[in-house]
Amino acid sequence: MKHKLVIAFILLSMGASAQTFTLPVWEGKVPNSNGITEPEITSETGRVSNVSIPQLYVYLPENKPNAPFVIICPGGGYVRLSIDHEGHEVARWLNSIGVAAAVLKYRMPNGHHEVPLSDAQQAIKLVRQNSKKWNIDPKKIGISGFSAGGHLAATAATLFTDSVERPDFAVLFYAVVSMDSTVTHRGSSAMMFGKSITPELIKRYSAEKNVSAATPPTLLFLSDNDRTVPSVNSVEFYKQLKQNNIPASMYVFPVGGHGWGMNTTFRYHEEMKTLFEKWLIDNKILGEN
Repeated sequence: MKHKLVIAFILLSMGASAQTFTLPVWEGKVPNSNGITEPEITSETGRVSNVSIPQLYVYLPENKPNAPFVIICPGGGYVRLSIDHEGHEVARWLNSIGVAAAVLKYRMPNGHHEVPLSDAQQAIKLVRQNSKKWNIDPKKIGISGFSAGGHLAATAATLFTDSVERPDFAVLFYAVVSMDSTVTHRGSSAMMFGKSITPELIKRYSAEKNVSAATPPTLLFLSDNDRTVPSVNSVEFYKQLKQNNIPASMYVFPVGGHGWGMNTTFRYHEEMKTLFEKWLIDNKILGEN
């Protein structure tokens, strides 16, 4: 309860500089159940577990017509969501540089591998459908993700079925990219597949194997000393992006480990924000301020 009150206060205090609101990802009954029946729980540290009802927390900057938009997928090993420092804090910073954003509270797979991706694809469609109403650019709707949320963002950037589902750019932070057992984050893989894992599913959800000429421009951030998600995940994805002539950049910080998000304790916090903003500008997603 304390955590929820803090979030409510922060959102209300932003009223003078940004519009914030929450809406369901799906209208009516949520499809393809993940089988979770326990109540959703938010910990004192801001981590959300047992997500079975997906939502979008939308942040629109004031006086920024035709703004680009980023859908943010927090990490948490596909078992919970670190929704503050890998979600709300990211959205508020993006608003400060003139970028609209939404934090996606996506459902946990709980062995139902198709569930998170269906939420992400529906979120992209929802944002695009509301682009005129929200005064955002429908051709500059990107997706970003952290850790397991980075895996979700990478799969959304490679497994879209049409132009409405396709994100226009992707930004991945210390992402789980591959489901190959030699390099993946085993916890994320276990939560994705449960006991139903097959070679076909491993290939489908290994984003590096699904890069094509239609994959959007991508920015990758990671730490060299990440002991949770091997750096080869991002490196291999970058390699495949370049083999398909996709505009891509990758920044490997010497230290930082895993899970830093928007934490100011991360040694390269300011550098990361600068690089992120410059990449958006250089790729004509964001205009110079």
